[in-house]
Amino acid sequence: MAGRIRREDVEAVRERVRIEDVVGAHVALRPAGVGSLKGLCPFHDERTPSFHVRPQVGRYHCFGCGEGGDVIAFVQAVDGLGFTDAVEYLASRVGLQVRYEDGGPTRPGEEPGRRRRLLDAHRVAEEFYREQLVTPQAAAARAFLSERGFDRTAAETFGVGYAPQGWDALLRHLRGRGFTEAELTASGLVSQGQRGVYDRFRGRLVWPIREVTGDTVGFGARRLYDEDNGPKYLNTPETPLYRKSHVLYGIDLAKREIAKAKQVVVVEGYTDVMAMHLSGVPTAVATCGTAFGSDHSRIVRRLVGDAGGAGGVQLAGGSSVGGEIVFTFDGDAAGQKAALRAFGEDQAFSAQTFVAVEPSGMDPCELRQARGPDAVRALVSTRQPLFAFVIRSTLAAHDLTTAEGRVGALRAAAPVVAGIRDSALRPEYERLLAGWLGMDDVAAVRRAVSDASRRGARPGARPGPERDARRPVAGDAAPAPVPVARMTAPDRRDPVAQVERTALEVVLQHPTLVPPDFDALAPDACTAPAYRAVHEAVRAAGGVSAAADLVARGGEAAWVGAVLEEAAEPVRPLLTEMSVAPLPEDRPESLPGYVRGVVMRLVDIGYTRRIADVRGRLQRLDAAADAGEQRALLGELLELEARRRSLRESA
Repeated sequence: MAGRIRREDVEAVRERVRIEDVVGAHVALRPAGVGSLKGLCPFHDERTPSFHVRPQVGRYHCFGCGEGGDVIAFVQAVDGLGFTDAVEYLASRVGLQVRYEDGGPTRPGEEPGRRRRLLDAHRVAEEFYREQLVTPQAAAARAFLSERGFDRTAAETFGVGYAPQGWDALLRHLRGRGFTEAELTASGLVSQGQRGVYDRFRGRLVWPIREVTGDTVGFGARRLYDEDNGPKYLNTPETPLYRKSHVLYGIDLAKREIAKAKQVVVVEGYTDVMAMHLSGVPTAVATCGTAFGSDHSRIVRRLVGDAGGAGGVQLAGGSSVGGEIVFTFDGDAAGQKAALRAFGEDQAFSAQTFVAVEPSGMDPCELRQARGPDAVRALVSTRQPLFAFVIRSTLAAHDLTTAEGRVGALRAAAPVVAGIRDSALRPEYERLLAGWLGMDDVAAVRRAVSDASRRGARPGARPGPERDARRPVAGDAAPAPVPVARMTAPDRRDPVAQVERTALEVVLQHPTLVPPDFDALAPDACTAPAYRAVHEAVRAAGGVSAAADLVARGGEAAWVGAVLEEAAEPVRPLLTEMSVAPLPEDRPESLPGYVRGVVMRLVDIGYTRRIADVRGRLQRLDAAADAGEQRALLGELLELEARRRSLRESA
């Protein structure tokens, strides 16, 4: 069909792109048995990881929300791309040029993948800005960096560049590289005026804003000249690539350290990120012109990883968390308001949340200049729990030397404590609040917190749809996965159905270890309709006898792909789930014996079922039945019993 990417190119993308690398850019993965990885699902909020990736079969599946598929499906789901754009994006990662059914390298009647084109425009623009930083015209930009302690190496590390003062320097450069005016307008790199399009960023220091994958999707630009009447900081507008609530500056540089250290430090500006990284805090990121929100928290939690995994921090009451989020705020009123906003988002974190406040009011960039890198590291190391900071900040607004002031402070702080979801942590803060108030009566504090909880009060609450930060606001929550029609798996408490499922799982995941007896199973060997449908797809793909050749040519992924091709649409989600499901046996040396044992158990059940069927037919024969028929059934019965006996003896 014209307009479709050639099948062999799609298969080449699946074979050459490592799914663990693509998923690992969004999710902190850790080993989960032989050939399996797991992490927190990027498609729904969870505290315990149920998202599994099996690299050798090229598939992923979340056992919490049911999302699953291959590497192309993952990119489609996580980046909101269509199939063609996802294939083109992945192909570009491994240097493949996809071709279309009409023989051309682009879609008939279209430019190559729109997302890829916009990303290419940003890549070229970033190169252009970086080149401009060393020109004589960029003296003010270099001076800005130098005055803040950033040398040329630092600028190169963070991709800092300079946008010339002219109206169309970048526009002319991109046109010369073959980009159309429509593409440049869609990218946000140019603006539309009454006299046509012109560069959005002019006479400014420019930072590239990248996705976790490393692709540049936007820019942040700082004003340098007094005659510039624009805002101090100007960012890329909302575009198909850039949504400020979904990006964090520095995430591409910090992601590995975040996963390693189980820590994220959230600062307020581009230079603050640079100062943090250059001072030995490589886990720092910044929001881009917006408050830290729920979408940012989802990005952070996926990178921090498993809430219950190794490296977790013990909270009061014994609950375990997987890392920590450290917010840096000024010690002034604005910083306290920012902390209150973060308090609302904190309830979505599985990590422990802290605040690092510099009493003098200096930001990390200023602190590094004034006192050096040690002071920046000390700022982070002297962090305090976010709950404690919010409560103490609330108390600071009251005169605790008077009875009236203490009561007013209690009434103001009680909603903060009531808003702490961790039931083990809340009583600890009730006791702390009593101490900070200088009250011996902890029970009175508990009553005030209980009353605040019943009223549903929350500090910083605002009227309207944003009143409860824990309730998704329209346009703020991530889109729900599109439901996929699928065949329902049987109850796992059914022992026979469980044997059928496990046997099919090992056939999908380790076909070369499966004994040839599997292919001799009858078409009705699986009694559960869902598993029978999977078995039919396996048989249609040639059975395990055909798997060896497929695995030799393209690995287990090629085998699973062949089975999926033969499966009906409602069966495919279940088949993907089974190809990724963790197996009870995860020791490589024991795997061959385990696979054989599981499959032969299903073969044994098949023999038992056939023996019962033959016996029933014998019992139903009347006295006048043909003697030859009786002998035939008896012979079949004896042969089946002998095979089963031999099978059990060999086992």
